[in-house]
This record gives sequence, C-alpha cells and structure tokens, in this order.
Amino acid sequence: MPPKPRPIQRFAAAVSKCSPSAVEYGKCVVADYNSVHKDKCVKEFLKLKDCYLAASKGSK
Repeated sequence: MPPKPRPIQRFAAAVSKCSPSAVEYGKCVVADYNSVHKDKCVKEFLKLKDCYLAASKGSK
C-alpha cells in the first residue's frame, strides 16, 4: 500500500492545477496594491478558492 500523501503535497498538487486562477487573482491585487481592502478582489478570490477545493478533492 503506497504511503498516504502529506497535506502539503496535496496542497502543492492543487496549486499547480490552478495557476490561471492564481494569475487572475494576483493581477487584481497588484492592479491597485496601494488601496487593497477587504473584498476588493472577492470574485477572483472565490474562483481561486473553488479551484483549490476542487483540485484537492480530486487528489485524495
């Protein structure tokens, strides 16, 4: 039986599948980084979060 993957390994695999969403979120934050505030990029963040969750469920 193969060893169970460590949480950080599962997270790394999920992150690697979500780079387009991460780029979109990063661009939103950097676009006006001097005035970053809560919920400024909520739409992009939620897309990234959903991608991470979907990718991590698939790697179990």
